[in-house]
Amino acid sequence: MATPKFKKSRANTRMRRSQWKADNAQLQEVRVDGQTVRIPRRLVKAAQLGLVDVEQF
Repeated sequence: MATPKFKKSRANTRMRRSQWKADNAQLQEVRVDGQTVRIPRRLVKAAQLGLVDVEQF
């Protein structure tokens, strides 16, 4: 495991952490109950099985 050789200041640590940004979920078009909806890929199977209400998307 890598270990730091020198102490890093609090300001530099927080500056480094603040650069991280989350990406938007990739949407996929799916036909559910005769209507086409765009939902996140991880919810496709649940929507097809009727476990997720697609009206909210």
